[in-house]
Amino acid sequence: MRRDGGRLTDILVLGAGSAGCILAARLSADPACHVTLVEAGTKATDPDIARPEMWPFLQGRAYDWDFTTTPQPGTAGRIHHWARGKALGGSSNLHAMFHVRGHPADYDDWVAASGSAGWSYDALLPHFRATEAWSSGADDLHGGSGPMPILLPDEQTHPLVRDFMRGWGALGMPRLRDHCGRELIGTAPNALMIRDGKRVSVADAWLTPEVLARPNLTVLDGAQVHRLRIEGRRVAGAEVTRAGASLLLEAGRVILSLGTIGSPLLLMRSGLGDPELLRAAGVPCRFKRPEIGRNLQDHLLGAGNLYRARKPVAPSRLQISESLSYQAADPARITGRPEIVVGCVVAPTAAEGFAAPPPGEGFTLLFGVTNPTSRGQLHITGPEIGAPPMIDPAYLQTEHDRRLFRVALRRAREIGHSPALADWIAAEVLPGPKVQEDAALDAFIARAAITHHHPVATCRMGKDDAAVVDADLAMRGLDNLWIVDASVIPSITAGPIHAAVMAIAEKFADRYIRSSRAAR
Repeated sequence: MRRDGGRLTDILVLGAGSAGCILAARLSADPACHVTLVEAGTKATDPDIARPEMWPFLQGRAYDWDFTTTPQPGTAGRIHHWARGKALGGSSNLHAMFHVRGHPADYDDWVAASGSAGWSYDALLPHFRATEAWSSGADDLHGGSGPMPILLPDEQTHPLVRDFMRGWGALGMPRLRDHCGRELIGTAPNALMIRDGKRVSVADAWLTPEVLARPNLTVLDGAQVHRLRIEGRRVAGAEVTRAGASLLLEAGRVILSLGTIGSPLLLMRSGLGDPELLRAAGVPCRFKRPEIGRNLQDHLLGAGNLYRARKPVAPSRLQISESLSYQAADPARITGRPEIVVGCVVAPTAAEGFAAPPPGEGFTLLFGVTNPTSRGQLHITGPEIGAPPMIDPAYLQTEHDRRLFRVALRRAREIGHSPALADWIAAEVLPGPKVQEDAALDAFIARAAITHHHPVATCRMGKDDAAVVDADLAMRGLDNLWIVDASVIPSITAGPIHAAVMAIAEKFADRYIRSSRAAR
């Protein structure tokens, strides 16, 4: 352990994103445990963050890392901007506020990968519930007293979205209460991390004034973590710069919560990874761990199946994207794991390169694949934090993904041209009536696909020796390092990943607290 500013630090948490904030709050609840939380950004003060309808316009601002991918052959050679939060609360300041757990079968895959039943849906359910405070109240599947408010909209839902949901019912799709039950196939209003009409970030929910006032919690914001200092099989400390000063932060235990991009990059700058990639970046290899940075997965959405409206489309009172419909490729199957998703956006949204009607004169149906099989990678390009990373998500590189994207687009058009939406639609703008054959659909999807901002799996959890962390999220090869963030997810969930990330952090904190108490 070390003394930093006269305080004994037991746990060093690197990264104050969604996982890091939860860890800092939960672990520091034990007054015998001193926690230091380190974050490159600062407290987010932009008032637009709190406005749910502003989320599409926050990207590229000072609190966004704004990473970019390599040109993607699967998306017509386009470069994609990956928004990642650089502030207390991380990407929970930027994302669309969805609260979707995924399907229980997603977590069966985690059990198979990790070799631990502790990652099943039922094993994680208490941790999901512990994070939540549903506006609709608590029950066996939903939490009622957790830090994060979850709004299940009712009368706030846009009339267009109500017709969208009604239309799927007429086509035989189940109408679900929400997307956090045991069934996911069906249509529901999006559950949202909103309270009193405002976004709630994880920092808002967990790093409350009372938590920040704890004498055993130190928050170092505005601090860039350059590399880990490793001695033998232990992390001796983290090399950090803050306010122009270089610091070595030491602790008995170190937790990486820098996210799917930040955690593997830090490991690589510290000499862990593929020896050839490290050598090319000018970093000596200390531990050969070629899986670090690989297995990269992300969700894409087609933006989109765009319509010119027959009548004015009033602004959303929520956050524009108000409902998702998860479905199987075979519409006759209405149970089990979904394969595609169609969402209703109360705005004329389109990918770059396409023209859209003005706001209020159109709307978009987004469409995508829930469990893509394309796998990419990322790695450092130089030894310093300022060297831009190479990020290659390998979008749409499998026939599985391309085929299901075509199914998803055709399904979006089915609801778009259904009687339920007839009063709303004047004409289909994108992809346009002439785009019907597979080749034409593929060409359009390549130009229309955008990231759903759900990167995972670059430090995957697994029972095999090649996996970066084990089922307890301990880093293989080092005695005092854990990774707790989206990078450990072995395979992507069917929906947005944020609910899963919060549950991962809650599970880790709960286990750590229990084991610490038992050791006393």
